[in-house]
Amino acid sequence: MRESHRIFLVPGFFGFANLGELLYFSHVCEFLSEVFAEHGMHAEIIPVHTFPTASIRERARRLLEVVSETAGHDDGPIHIIGHSSGGLDVRLMVSPHAQLGEGLDVERLASRVRTVVTLATPHHGTPLATYFNTMFGSRILRLMSLSTMYVLRYGRLPLSFLLKLGGLLARADSLLRRANGVLDQLFTQLLSDLSEDRHRALTSFFNEVSGDQSLIGQLTPEGLDLFNAGTVDRPSIRYGCVVTMAKQPTMRTRLSLGPDLYGQVTHTAFAWLYRRNSDMPPNRVARLTPKQSMKLRASFGRIPTPEDNDGIVPTLSQPWGEVITAVQADHLDIIGHFDDRAHYPPHYDWLVTGSGFDRRRFERLWSNVAAFIAEQRRS
Repeated sequence: MRESHRIFLVPGFFGFANLGELLYFSHVCEFLSEVFAEHGMHAEIIPVHTFPTASIRERARRLLEVVSETAGHDDGPIHIIGHSSGGLDVRLMVSPHAQLGEGLDVERLASRVRTVVTLATPHHGTPLATYFNTMFGSRILRLMSLSTMYVLRYGRLPLSFLLKLGGLLARADSLLRRANGVLDQLFTQLLSDLSEDRHRALTSFFNEVSGDQSLIGQLTPEGLDLFNAGTVDRPSIRYGCVVTMAKQPTMRTRLSLGPDLYGQVTHTAFAWLYRRNSDMPPNRVARLTPKQSMKLRASFGRIPTPEDNDGIVPTLSQPWGEVITAVQADHLDIIGHFDDRAHYPPHYDWLVTGSGFDRRRFERLWSNVAAFIAEQRRS
């Protein structure tokens, strides 16, 4: 009888595992099912529904509850993949002697974990978290989350919405008070385009978000410095990571988009995020091992600088453990949120970054992740 492997997929901040038919890891689940079968592995893939912006400790406790409820009582191997801040949830959950609450056998379950894979995770923080802690920044983050959900449902954002957003971001710093009101109007506009049932579900989701936003402050470089000081890797686990770096937005990248108005406006939004994510303190980035440096140089042609990022997380904040693969991609590309409508089900991308990420690169990346996990099978 083949050994059964359980693969848990943990979403990042503002992440939804399943909101109606909107699946955060839809394309990942589809592809991993195929590739694990090719490896001769019997794998059950389980997306985790977690708290959107609760503290890392609360999210880790929720992850532990899901693992406890679904992993069975055997000693079968567990593998956990975390995207963005979801990678931090995983690290805390498996940290030896983590205090996550009463009634949960942390050690029993964590001892079954064979591999931890983190994807574009801010192991050393992100400057955007500091910005998202402001009133204006929290509205931007909320609007980004709703925009992603809208695109997954309808394929594209309304052009009228994008034009307003692009104009707002171009002068937000000088019109901050008015900008807060405009962001609220844009949020209401998108929400009103949805069906009554979806409107109700999303309203409940964002009410949950507004009730606990502890996570955002913990994702600052200073917050992750403290997190790393108190979190220990488990010796029995193999840790691997996927590192992302987007093209720096320039006039050349803008011109490469041609006359596509949708692409030009969403690229403006990406450039706005990229600039605010380029302030990573050089003393807070990862201290690369020789193997990590070699992998990054081979993938990118150079060692990334503290300014390089994927639009959300600095590239040098992401290495932790072995670098499974390093790719030119934005923060959401790697979980399937890029433009490819010819594929079924289609891929949708609300933020045009010019990364060039496509289905071929997506499959190569996740094949590498699956191979990394498959290597941990018992002989």
